[in-house]
Parts: sequence; C-alpha cells; structure tokens
Amino acid sequence: MVFDMRGRKPALLVLSDGTTYQGVGFGADGEFFGEVCFNTSMAGYQEILTDPSYAGQMVNMTYPLIGNYGVNDEDFESARVYMGGFIVRESARMLSNWRASGGLDAFLVKNGIVGLEGIDTRALTRHIRTRGAMEAALSSVDLDRESLLAKLEKAPGLVGRDLVKEVTITEPYVWEDKAAGDCDFEVVAYDFGIKRNILRLLTSRGCRVTVVPARATPEEILALKPDGVFLSNGPGDPAAVTYAIESIRGLLGKTPVFGICLGHQLLGLALGGTTYKLKFGHRGANQPVMHKATERVEITAQNHGFAVDTESLAGCEFGEVELTHWNLNDMTSEGMRCEKAGAFSVQYHPEAAPGPHDSRYLFDSFLKLMGEWR
Repeated sequence: MVFDMRGRKPALLVLSDGTTYQGVGFGADGEFFGEVCFNTSMAGYQEILTDPSYAGQMVNMTYPLIGNYGVNDEDFESARVYMGGFIVRESARMLSNWRASGGLDAFLVKNGIVGLEGIDTRALTRHIRTRGAMEAALSSVDLDRESLLAKLEKAPGLVGRDLVKEVTITEPYVWEDKAAGDCDFEVVAYDFGIKRNILRLLTSRGCRVTVVPARATPEEILALKPDGVFLSNGPGDPAAVTYAIESIRGLLGKTPVFGICLGHQLLGLALGGTTYKLKFGHRGANQPVMHKATERVEITAQNHGFAVDTESLAGCEFGEVELTHWNLNDMTSEGMRCEKAGAFSVQYHPEAAPGPHDSRYLFDSFLKLMGEWR
C-alpha cells in the first residue's frame, strides 16, 4: 500500500543513530524528544496512551491500523496522556464502535501529543530490535534532520532519570468504585504511575484502597494500619527512585507487599539486588511467561524496559528470594517471592486492560497472603 500524503502536513522522526523516517503528522503540532519503543498489541491504544509508564517515551504500534474504534470516556488508565509521541502506520478516521465519543486524531490534539503516520512501522520495529531502543526526535514543526539531531543531543535520556516524580500524585486519596465488594482488607497502594484497572481489581476483591504519593514514608504507611501494601507500575529507571527503594526496605517483614512492573523492580532493589536495561524491552499483550510452580504458560500484557538481575539477589538479608516466573522469549525474570519478607512481585501486568486474563490469580494470591499475615 502506498500512503497518500497529498494535502497532509509532513512530520519527521530522527533516531539518535541518524536513521530518519518521514511521514505525515497527525494529532497536535509540535515536537518531542525521548526514547522510541514499540508495542505489539493489536488493540488497547487508548489504554496504552494513558498508561503513565510511558512517560518520557514515544510508542511505535506494530499493528498497521490504529484508531478504528475511536476513544471513549471509560477506558482511561490515568487522568491524562503521559507519553510524548505516537507512531502508527495508518490512523483510522472512520469510527466503528458504539462506545466511541471521539476519534484518535482529536484525542491527541486535545492532549497535546504529536503523532506520526505513513511510515513503515515494521521497518522501524526491526531497526529497534536490531539496534535496541534509542532516543529519538519526533517533530511536525522542524523538518531539518541536523537541527533535530542537535536538539536531541541536549535532551535528557531515560537511564538514571526519575520520571516517577512527574507522574505521582501529591495527596493521598481513597479509590472509589461503584462495583466494589464488601471491604475485607485495607490496602495502601503506592502511586509510581498506577493504572486504574489495578485499583478496580483490588476493590472488586474486597479491598479498600488508599493511594499514596511515591514519597510516602514507611511510618506514614504503617500509621494507616494496612493489611498489605501494593507497589504500582511506573516509568523510567527504577534505580533513580532511591526514596521509594528506601521506603520499601522499611516495610519488608512488617506487612505483606505485592509489586507489579516498576514495583517489581523497586522491590528487587529494596531486597538488595540490581536492575539493568533491556535491549528493546517488552511491550505488548502477547508475551509468554512460564509459572515455575505449575509449569503453566501464561500469555501476559507487558510494558517495561528494565529488568531485575535475579543472580544479584543471592544472599539477600531478608532471606531467600525465589524466582517464580520467567519470560519464554528471552528468559529474563518475570516474578519473584521472598517468603520471610512477606513480599512477591511480577514484572508483567496481571490487570491487563485490555489483554489476557491468565494472571489475575495473582490478586487472589495477595488476598491470601494478607489473610495469613493478619
């Protein structure tokens, strides 16, 4: 298919290695500098756009047609869009879903997000897979390659950058959900960039959830007398979020802890381990994960660019740390448990909105652990 660029505004994507893609701009006019990554999901673009874990990044969607069911007022995973740029092969202008309240183009305009379409997104994906995720410039206002490269050199990178402080809340709140069941457990959830479907699943299982800022101290958390503490997903380099690592360390062994994604990485660091950056990360709704205890393969939704080095957890002061899950694509760590510390975590997203429901049992595991620690 030849993409028709007639009468459309041009836009440019320039990678830090000089590779350049020219296409058509949609969404808001502007430019963004950040890491370019790819997501293999076929649907769920609204949830991806509103996932705070994408702060500091632009996302290339591998599925060729994005936007065909529009956007709606219900499928937000946070209050707004945090990513800086959105790249698709083709942005659909005709909407075919009764729930749609608007189109993708207008949604990006409203949220000030630069979009790029009309490029070979497969070629971009293959390039990232070969060379690794890298910093890039996306612009619909400056189409000079050398100018964008010069600006990109001055832009902050992802490694060593604390992006949690840019997405977390400033004041605690109690999550209200009309579908919530009877309250059996009090849970305090750290907001490192939390997704709303996590809160929905916790409340649907009888948890009253108080969401607190990323800088909440162990003393502040324990004063709320929680049955358990949840560590949320979030953006950026986990090693840069030093205050959260120290707070988590102060909670271990005192209350049950369950972490997802960035929460998994922060738990690994709090247990004395290290993290490292993956070549191109795991992002999509189709990642195969092996559950060690059952040898069952779960199809999972994922969004992360860093991983926990499980070998670095040997000799943990809190006791043995067991690897519970691993990724069947590259054999990286996808889950761990420290029984003596009362903590477990997974690297992927069991709340999966949208996506497979294979891993939702983990929320029940959290309830069981809280019941055992009462």
